[in-house]
Amino acid sequence: MKVFSLYIFFTLLSIGALAQDLNARIQILSPKIQTANKRTFQALETAMKDFLNGRKWSADNILPQERIDCNFILNITSWDGSSAFTGELQVQSSRPVYNSTYTSTLLNTLDKDIDFTYTEGQTIDYTDQNFQSNLSSIMAFYAYIIVGLDYDTFSKYGGSPYFLSAQNVVNNAQTGGSKGWKAFDGTVNRYWLSENLNNKLYSSLRGFMYDYHRNGLDLMAENPGKGRKVIASLLPTLSQVDRQRLGATFPLIFFTAKCDELISIFTKADVPDRLQALDILSKADPANGLKYQTLQKN
Repeated sequence: MKVFSLYIFFTLLSIGALAQDLNARIQILSPKIQTANKRTFQALETAMKDFLNGRKWSADNILPQERIDCNFILNITSWDGSSAFTGELQVQSSRPVYNSTYTSTLLNTLDKDIDFTYTEGQTIDYTDQNFQSNLSSIMAFYAYIIVGLDYDTFSKYGGSPYFLSAQNVVNNAQTGGSKGWKAFDGTVNRYWLSENLNNKLYSSLRGFMYDYHRNGLDLMAENPGKGRKVIASLLPTLSQVDRQRLGATFPLIFFTAKCDELISIFTKADVPDRLQALDILSKADPANGLKYQTLQKN
């Protein structure tokens, strides 16, 4: 009987381990909150970490070393001293590059429309079927986006099921009345991010993400020149991405994550590839035009 109990224990333990898809690190900042007792913030940080890391977000069994690294930095700007919070949330994720110690940023976005209620000791409930709370919906939304972006870089359009799940979160959360979930809440928000990732207008950018990582970056540790040439051949795709469309959030998020990395890659390219990269990137991403000018240097 004792052996059987141990078997059940270790089986449940292994199932629990497999259920973890994310390696999420949570940090809560509250520089504007004047209080000596921040125990509630510590409890919130633990609850968010347990929620993100303890749930099954993908359809596959993810090994511990394959968990997706991500950071959630919540800056609380207002708290009523009880259960009502407002703030901003920085969400970052990355994926490893094959045969190297380098990790490539996939997501680096600041969500300014954060408001929720939380009471110390409260269980954070979530279901895909309906809206439970704004806090769990926000975390579930970004969990699906993180998983989807990761899958998109390992198989072409592999993230599609997770972007649909993120869109489902958006649809359900619209009943909650909080900002960030509707088209008219601004041009850069959760609604537009999920809309873009599910919109065929941006499928070329999603395809670029796959080829860039699997056929470009993943080759660079072994053959930097070959990997760089592949990426150079892919750059014209970025010229086709429509950034003028209302709610063009995905291109903005893409270039925020990739601008510095692209510059680093092409700084060491030969002159024709470097100048081509300068021309294409400056036009596709004018917001970072000054950064790309460094590619003019020898």
